[in-house]
Amino acid sequence: MMPKGEFAFRSALIPTVVTLALLTLLVALGFWQLDRAHQKESIQITFERNLNGTPVDLRALDVDAPGNRFRQVEIVGEYDDAHQILLDNQMVDGRPGAHVYTPLKITGLDGRAILINRGWIPLSPVRQASPPALPVPGGVQRLSGRLAQPANPGLQLGEPDLDRWPARIIYLDYQQLSRALPYALLPAVVLLDPAAEAGFRRQWQPNFGGIGPERHRGYAVQWFALALTLLVLYLMTTLRRRRQ
Repeated sequence: MMPKGEFAFRSALIPTVVTLALLTLLVALGFWQLDRAHQKESIQITFERNLNGTPVDLRALDVDAPGNRFRQVEIVGEYDDAHQILLDNQMVDGRPGAHVYTPLKITGLDGRAILINRGWIPLSPVRQASPPALPVPGGVQRLSGRLAQPANPGLQLGEPDLDRWPARIIYLDYQQLSRALPYALLPAVVLLDPAAEAGFRRQWQPNFGGIGPERHRGYAVQWFALALTLLVLYLMTTLRRRRQ
């Protein structure tokens, strides 16, 4: 005879399998959000570490190396004003706009170029509207700025329209742009120094695509809370008190 008040576990196979699958998914999503928070914290630390570094010649760096992100760089070359790019869907102070990227053909680098982010401009949400004037200084330029990468666009929907210039696109793909341009692009961008001329609005900070480390931690807590709630509900529906 079982002691009074003892519980017994009673559950069908399918509900148990479904619960375990959902529980695994929720916990995995929580740890994924924690990992994203850690990645973005590392970006923030790198930005602050390189904030006041000595500028180095861009040609001496591996522009794709994570350790060189946000390094202060110097670069000499000529702007290509015929192939400018407007990176759309960039909000500043609640206003829609775009970042202006102008290719700079680097002197002494076998004809290769790098995109210079010259800053933010307000932009009409109507894509058919005429693009604004984007004046570019001619001749050889000596620039300074930060080596960076654009924010991860996430899901890349559709192919960018690179038949008209300036091109208005929603994400940067170096390989696609290199095929559309008469020269190869380095897989990085330079954030033009705020004090430099021929630029637009520039207030550089690490760009997390609107989601910083704190929000990722908040999402992780939500996923873990859902997992705990699911487990409690499952136990409440499967544990039954045995009668004496």
